[in-house]
Amino acid sequence: MLQIIEQINTYVNNFIWGIPAMICIIGVGLYLSIRTRFIQIRKFPLAVKTVLGRLFRKDEAGDGSMTPFQAVCTALAGTVGTGNIAGVAGAIAIGGPGAVFWMWCSAFLGMCTKFAEVTLAVHFRERNSDGDWVGGPMYYIKNGLSKHWHWLAAAFSLFGVLTVFGTGNATQVNTIITSIDSALFSYGVLSESFAGTFNLIVGIVIAGLVALILLGGIKRIGTVTEKLVPFMALLYIILACGVVAINYRRIPEVFYSIVYGAFSPRSITGGAVGTFFMSMKKGVSRGIFSNEAGLGTGSIAHACADTSDAVKQGLFGIFEVFTDTIVICTLTALVILCSGIPVSYGEAVGAELTIQGFVSIYGNWVTIFTAIAMCSFAFSTILGWGLYGSRCIEFLFHSNKVIKPFMVVYSLVSIIGATIDLGLLWDIAETFNGLMAIPNLIALFLLSGTVVQLVREYFAKKQSKS
Repeated sequence: MLQIIEQINTYVNNFIWGIPAMICIIGVGLYLSIRTRFIQIRKFPLAVKTVLGRLFRKDEAGDGSMTPFQAVCTALAGTVGTGNIAGVAGAIAIGGPGAVFWMWCSAFLGMCTKFAEVTLAVHFRERNSDGDWVGGPMYYIKNGLSKHWHWLAAAFSLFGVLTVFGTGNATQVNTIITSIDSALFSYGVLSESFAGTFNLIVGIVIAGLVALILLGGIKRIGTVTEKLVPFMALLYIILACGVVAINYRRIPEVFYSIVYGAFSPRSITGGAVGTFFMSMKKGVSRGIFSNEAGLGTGSIAHACADTSDAVKQGLFGIFEVFTDTIVICTLTALVILCSGIPVSYGEAVGAELTIQGFVSIYGNWVTIFTAIAMCSFAFSTILGWGLYGSRCIEFLFHSNKVIKPFMVVYSLVSIIGATIDLGLLWDIAETFNGLMAIPNLIALFLLSGTVVQLVREYFAKKQSKS
């Protein structure tokens, strides 16, 4: 049965992430960048200033919403996860170091794509029956496009509900299990015979914590993520920078392998990794898995923000993609490549490769800290995607009564994620990510004129006030 599922998924995945998909993802990002005159470059300092300014402000959100900073933390919670740790490792192993170059390319264009998604989500959002702000691709399709395009909203929501269980939950829990097991095995605390039972117990505990937070509503999710995300990102960045600093002599060699390997992967990996297209495919797909630019999911969290400025909130999206991919994903790649650990090119690997990079420099004791960082990354992602899934299923059923049953089922998936094999799960998650991107990218292309108009109006108003 698993073989049949794997064959079907491989066929669909190859189609979804084939040349047409690469053209669509990169093409829409480039098209939006040109139309906004590369706002991700022009307004990048403003985006950083806006986020950092919110970091030190203690705002209170209105009913049914989050503060703008809580919204960006919740969106970052959804993006900064296993894609940054296991996803990058897998991309390098299967696509070679050159996959990192294509991650950078997708992130550069993705900064503008994410900006457009967030801006549209806030502009076209609406209140649900509980008075909560709801928005995202399904709402900017519904409220921004004519009726004959509304099937795209239903398609996005359906794929979203299916995606959250794998991308948002099971793969994240699997990474938590891997990191905890690695730490305990290194100290001889955990034996092979007890590992299965221990993993099941951890899965049950995670399921309970997820249910406790998600069932507490939008405000509880925002409160947890605004504390967890800055902590986990800072801890991980410090550890990674230490590895890079110790191996600073290898940095030029590593960057050469990334750039040269992007166009000639065989020459860098000794022929173990195949074609230029495979390197590009893995870099772009895993980059999107990490920063979600093009999926539209992060905009669902931003639509909950207590703000009246759609474009200003959109600037948070630029910062998100930069932090997630240009900073954290790059550091992960440097940890793996600078540390000099052997990489089995052509083989599917996960978080264990990143852990080996840290251990090779700091020793076994660092597994405790990497376990804490990875658990924080993965757990925050589970919370962010729980919100995304609840909004998608609410849109499909036109009722918020389905949210709590969904949250319960979503939480229980954590138990499954703690006890199954990682390889096929990553591939299935990657496929559903691609399916989600299609309706969203079509909508972004059709609504690009609205984005341009909103940008002009916002900065004209801002200039007139100054």
